[in-house]
Amino acid sequence: MPLPIDFYFDFSSPYAYLGSRLIGPVAKKHGREVRWHPFMLGVAMKGEKTFPLTQYPLKGDYSRMDFDRTARRHNIPFNMPVDFPKVTLAASRGFLWIAVNDQPTAIAFAQKIFQAYFVDNRDISDPELVAGIAEEVGIDKSAFLEAIQSPTVKEAFKASVEEIVSGKKVFGAPYFVVDGEAFWGADRVGQLDDWLTEGGW
Repeated sequence: MPLPIDFYFDFSSPYAYLGSRLIGPVAKKHGREVRWHPFMLGVAMKGEKTFPLTQYPLKGDYSRMDFDRTARRHNIPFNMPVDFPKVTLAASRGFLWIAVNDQPTAIAFAQKIFQAYFVDNRDISDPELVAGIAEEVGIDKSAFLEAIQSPTVKEAFKASVEEIVSGKKVFGAPYFVVDGEAFWGADRVGQLDDWLTEGGW
């Protein structure tokens, strides 16, 4: 059976949102599962001594244009959030907690979180809002809120981020790994598709 495609993302990244919409059809085409891994892009940026693209004067203007253009090209709904970026610990910890027992439900939750932020302009830093979205995919709201504040889940997510950034050397989002080959950026999903089609080069 073919190995899965590992997808590393931050809920506050526009390109990660776009990548999340693009990778599914490519994975299906090649008979691959997609394993989703949330992390904190801020941790990676701190190590690289960089900042979100939108905080650079020229890169910021370009990136906002490119978010919109990429979304239009692929018919992906997109509205640049008014309040950007967001700290998304509640959603990320929650994803990790759900995924332990139910990866498909965790993915459905993640897709709704991305929709809430990058389409509906909702505040995904709000634990109550995030818990409400978890409830929409069948997760008990009270249990979710309790879980994301538990020392066990907090430590598990912290350790996961450390392993992703320091161990796996993931420095940006979206970041995809398939058959040991890494692809960084939503604009590399097409190249990932070609790589799998041709068996590499």
